Amino acid sequence: MSTQPRLLSIATAVPPFVMRREDVVERARRLFAQRADCFDRMLPIYANSGIETRHSCVPPEWYEAPSGWAGRNRLYLDNALTLLRTAAESCLRRAGVGADAVDCVVCVSTSGLATPSLEARLMERMALRPDVLRLPIFGLGCAGGALGLARAGAMARAQPGSLVLLLVVELCGLTFRPDDLSNANMVATALFGDGAAAALVSTEGTGPRLSAWGEHTWPGSLDVMGWRIEDDGFGVLFSRDIPALVRERFRAATDAFLGRHGLELADIDGYSLHPGGAKVVSALEKALSLPTATLEDEREVLRRFGNMSAATLLFVLERGLAGAQPRRRLLAALGPGFSVGFLLLEAP
Repeated sequence: MSTQPRLLSIATAVPPFVMRREDVVERARRLFAQRADCFDRMLPIYANSGIETRHSCVPPEWYEAPSGWAGRNRLYLDNALTLLRTAAESCLRRAGVGADAVDCVVCVSTSGLATPSLEARLMERMALRPDVLRLPIFGLGCAGGALGLARAGAMARAQPGSLVLLLVVELCGLTFRPDDLSNANMVATALFGDGAAAALVSTEGTGPRLSAWGEHTWPGSLDVMGWRIEDDGFGVLFSRDIPALVRERFRAATDAFLGRHGLELADIDGYSLHPGGAKVVSALEKALSLPTATLEDEREVLRRFGNMSAATLLFVLERGLAGAQPRRRLLAALGPGFSVGFLLLEAP
């Protein structure tokens, strides 16, 4: 029996409410009225974000009403489970298997809290077997799409023949705190959307091979990206220096990862990268010496859905898998740490 994990299927899901950029700007202007001068100076972030629409699990007017952490987390639980079930059932249907065939579930989310964890709450709703192995993962942030898929690959490799279901959901909009008038919170209103994804991995079946994975965490970088735990919820933390850090440091980490597997950048002929924002996408192209507009799938996902944290990379990958397949595809996503997760997909 082969021990090489393969990606059998992938599916995505978004909540029903659509937020258009021009509407978000007007709503944000009201929310940040106490810092009107600062908001006007930062207004170009909306136009320069590369985002035209995003999806939200709550109606747009919800963002202007007072809401406590407990209430937001209840919304997180209800909506995360609905989206995960939609994505998971679509993923399993595409693979032609039922929920009772799943042996392991890896569940990634960093935008809410759940104990029992999300996949435990999902088991009876989806008729997953009671003996399914579960791995809930919190704290990976935007890197969770790449690293979650890597963990699913590792579980499949450890138990050849098993079916491993990866679930990823991020409801970033629910973390918005209207009393937070920081620049970072303003930027968050320009970037973040809600979404979920699922992927099925096994050593049996057909599909691209998960041939290698790895990660790199830069020393002294804990303040670059993450959450601050405040009395009323998650306070967004990210540095304005992220695009510069990508331009200056991403290539060396990528070369080191590829080198550990006897490869170099010239051996890569396809990419699926996490589009944290328009400036980050451009910085990735520059760091990897890619022709401008190489990362069109990334830009299109960003334009239509915004930054959905860990789920975003799987939206990019789903889009990439619908076209002509490269011989070797590099997946990468940056997240808190400050770190990057890598994964190689190779043609069957």
